[in-house]
Amino acid sequence: MQSTPDAKTVMDAIAALRARIPGERVLVDGPEYATVTALWNGAVRWRPAVVVRCAEVTDVQAGVRVAREHGLPLSVRGAGHDWAGRALAGGGLTLDLTGLRQVRIDAEGRRAHIGGGATANDLLGAAEPSGLVAASGTIGSVGMVGLTLGGGYGPLAGRAGLAADNLLGAEVVLADGSLVRVDAESEPDLLWALRGGGGNFGVVTSATIRLHEVPSVVAGMIIYPWAQAGQVLGLLRELLPSTPDELTVQTAVGAGPDGAPMVMLLPTWSGDPALAAAERGPLRALTRLGDPLMAQLEAVSLADLLAQRDQMFPAGRHVVIRTRSVPGLTAPIAGVITEYGGALTSPLSAFGLHHFHGAATRVPVSDTAFPIREPHLMAEIIAVWPAEDTDGERHRTWARSTSDALAPHALPGGYVNLLGPDEEDQIAHAYGANTTRLLAIKSAVDPDGLFSATPLPGRIAF
Repeated sequence: MQSTPDAKTVMDAIAALRARIPGERVLVDGPEYATVTALWNGAVRWRPAVVVRCAEVTDVQAGVRVAREHGLPLSVRGAGHDWAGRALAGGGLTLDLTGLRQVRIDAEGRRAHIGGGATANDLLGAAEPSGLVAASGTIGSVGMVGLTLGGGYGPLAGRAGLAADNLLGAEVVLADGSLVRVDAESEPDLLWALRGGGGNFGVVTSATIRLHEVPSVVAGMIIYPWAQAGQVLGLLRELLPSTPDELTVQTAVGAGPDGAPMVMLLPTWSGDPALAAAERGPLRALTRLGDPLMAQLEAVSLADLLAQRDQMFPAGRHVVIRTRSVPGLTAPIAGVITEYGGALTSPLSAFGLHHFHGAATRVPVSDTAFPIREPHLMAEIIAVWPAEDTDGERHRTWARSTSDALAPHALPGGYVNLLGPDEEDQIAHAYGANTTRLLAIKSAVDPDGLFSATPLPGRIAF
């Protein structure tokens, strides 16, 4: 982590920015500054000394050069959804990309060209009229580029792979301020690193994303009472290994209206709608794991599905997330879920399992920086509490204890988009066999470590 620069260094940097960028785009205070520095996680308190509201790529280049010349910590703000607050450089310079949200759809070529600040909602909404979708995450307000660079688990993982697997190219501002085009023919090593290595190699000002023809999905929620949790998880353990590519199932534990925990399945079926309705089909089988309190499944566009889920996690609450990757829903893991899911310290908290299978597993480990390609479940342990709750430590302890309980049963490392900067043991193993190549590329394109986004082994993200 870079040290906080002194006041003179900051003032010199601000003057240099204003000499190269229209002054109204250089923010140090005021309402616009407050808007940019308000993140999804309301617990983030550090603030940058200066924000550049980037309206064009040259603004990004100027910001990178000034940060390097003056030794300022640098960060990139897309949608501001990273729970650890890495969108903001405390005491440094933050490049705000929310002005670069353009989306252009090439329906014939089945690809999208998006700006570095575009959200999943922006992309899916633009692709929907053409009957196309992108491999996205589970929440629509998340920045599409940031999600993609770190991996991108989502409801189409079985059919379309990770978001990172669908990154075809990008324009990237490097540490010297130069702009390079990255694709399979030009800068293939950098493209490899961007597919899972995070935003640690430059500022991605635009990206080209592969699209898939999925006019609608059948999705929804199936809720089981907590008394049946053991039975439901046991039967789900038997079903998940045989689910077809078209069915990706997110499993969660959360609080019901009365505050008591419940088991929730959030399946997404992207195959033949007729098979989705088949009583003995794979989707309907999820409604027979017990006696559901609710089983609501309907045809919906992926754009609408993700926009609806945004309402489940509004901005401004306090959040801590821990993550583990586990090989399956084994009996010990189900035991951890029932023990700690039954002890939620906040009705806003949740325990989620993201389903990694199908197309995502058929990408060779060496093809992208993303390090785990065997079938697994990515656990997202999310502690959420209102800002007025002053006992945050109680909720942080629940998340940490749940993660610790999973650790003996987990795969090495963890999902870098969710790993916090203090999870050193997991960070050390986050890239497995891809670590050496990834760090070599980092050293080649950013030898001074100007870019520090998601964690890299041997390097500390601020």
